[in-house]
Amino acid sequence: MRVRLQTTKGNASLVGTVKDVFRNGGIRAFYTGLTASIFRQMTYSLTRLGAYDLIKAQLSNTGAKKLTMGDLVLASAGAGALGGLAGNPADVLLVRMIADPTKPKDKQFRYRNALHGLYRMVKDEGAASLFRGVVPNTIRAVLMNSSQLVSYDVFKGMILQNTDMKDGIPVHFLASALAGTVATTICSPADVIKSRVMAREGPGGPMKVLKKSWQKEGPRFLFKGWLPAWIRLTPNTIFMFVFLEQLRHVVDTVREQVQ
Repeated sequence: MRVRLQTTKGNASLVGTVKDVFRNGGIRAFYTGLTASIFRQMTYSLTRLGAYDLIKAQLSNTGAKKLTMGDLVLASAGAGALGGLAGNPADVLLVRMIADPTKPKDKQFRYRNALHGLYRMVKDEGAASLFRGVVPNTIRAVLMNSSQLVSYDVFKGMILQNTDMKDGIPVHFLASALAGTVATTICSPADVIKSRVMAREGPGGPMKVLKKSWQKEGPRFLFKGWLPAWIRLTPNTIFMFVFLEQLRHVVDTVREQVQ
């Protein structure tokens, strides 16, 4: 729904878009682009989360130095940039597959799945098409990582310092829910522009898309799809951090037993 709203010109509503998707494609239409979404998680998410911990370890000299807010932002921004580059091909596929049903028949890409889409993009448009929209996508990834990962660490620290709650799943749940809301809001403008650049066929960079959309729709277009983006990102953020915290706990326990 997020991509559909972001790539639709005019004042489309979430409820109207949901009805339109169901009317035209049934339940299966809500899972359009699923293979591209899985491909994206395997590239973008895996890279940014892994790189974040590695960069933090380097900056802290493997725990010898306490990281400042600036250190956390630097680590998350660097990891986000790497994730954005690694996941860009999957992002292009995801946007195109979701936006396809809204286009005229002669303008549709008709990718059967992510692998077929990769093959068609390279064959029809060249390898450079895999990095279409890489600038706004990388900017969005930097904003996402910085706002999501850093705000989680900050919210978690604030909750532990200012409440009687102990470090556990309730704290992880609350901090990640707040982090998901912050990340959705900060990333929305770059996310909208990224989606529109990737959905296009032919020339058209971020500045051209921004100028044209601003003139036609005004500044509100930068937050189109905020609600479905929040509905998607916040549960994702909660599950991600709760799982990561439990995984870290298991890893630390195993290390202590080995030592």
